[in-house]
Amino acid sequence: MSVAIEARDLRKAWGDTTAVDGINFTAPSGAFTVLLGPSGCGKSTTLRLIAGLEEASDGAVLIDGADVTRRPPNDRQISMVFQSYALFPHLSVAENILFGLKVRRVPAAERAERLARVAGLLGLTHLLDRRPSQISGGQQQRVALGRAIIAEKPICLMDEPLSNLDAKLRHEMRVELKALQRKLGITMVYVTHDQVEAIAMADRIIVMNGGRIEQNADPRTLYDRPASTFVARFIGTPPMNILDLAPSERGWTIAGGGTVVAPASDDLPGAMQLGVRPEDIALADAGGVPAIVEQVEYLGADLLVDCRIAGQALVARAATRHPVSAGQTVNLVWAADSQHLFDAATGVRIAAAPGFPDRTVTSRPAGQ
Repeated sequence: MSVAIEARDLRKAWGDTTAVDGINFTAPSGAFTVLLGPSGCGKSTTLRLIAGLEEASDGAVLIDGADVTRRPPNDRQISMVFQSYALFPHLSVAENILFGLKVRRVPAAERAERLARVAGLLGLTHLLDRRPSQISGGQQQRVALGRAIIAEKPICLMDEPLSNLDAKLRHEMRVELKALQRKLGITMVYVTHDQVEAIAMADRIIVMNGGRIEQNADPRTLYDRPASTFVARFIGTPPMNILDLAPSERGWTIAGGGTVVAPASDDLPGAMQLGVRPEDIALADAGGVPAIVEQVEYLGADLLVDCRIAGQALVARAATRHPVSAGQTVNLVWAADSQHLFDAATGVRIAAAPGFPDRTVTSRPAGQ
């Protein structure tokens, strides 16, 4: 797959504040790439650097192999959709969609042909004569999207375009947006802080934190093999449980609990943390790790069970058929291959060590 966008050591700073700190990544041509992270992590600034709306302090932006770092936005063959719909209230839906083409003096016949095609794709044909105030939020977002698509640029950049919609509309628009991207074959770079949005739509997700890239991978890899505790807790709902470990003669144990989770090894760092996802934890009649239930949240199909293991918080997702109540002591079990080990000092995932496969072993009570 060819590369549509490449960032090379890209950096943006304002005085002592660094928003983007020397990042490197590529966005494949025809793929849906998502920049994901919390507010202030640098994802929107990165998008604006690609678009040419911000000037890079250092590094380079390449589009289809050409260095466009110092080129203006209109010379980068991109379209953009912002969080704000930015529709002209006094213009009709059709006039809003066509505005850019009129500015560029595209012939009327071609404008009409493109409008009919885009309106049909987005289900806006019956709304073309209405004003923005006369249509719903989801329809307004389609108009903003139509304005970008009608430009027929090979790259479309989107900055949290669905954040103003309610939950139901967001879900509907996610499905439509991904289907549209696949149908048109355009390269899309999409910014969001919503990991559900990212996982549902992306071919590839770039997780950012503090202006740097924590991990760049497909959604399944991010979920199955997070590169750091930050990624582990950012991807997944509820987030991954992270427990402190302590060394002992028997191996690494849950701190304060005595349960062995990893054998001793000279290749392991001096301080480690264990990661286990709530959905990988099961309630057992006996054995496993004893935990005290603090709270039970009923979600219909299942329960979220907030527990403490030797004072450390942990959440388990259990089927509603399990009778669990606050104050109860339960036995928790999880499979060996669902464990993740991280360096406690750096938060980085630990490479495979001798004695256990892929950083994991089956949890077992102390003494066994």
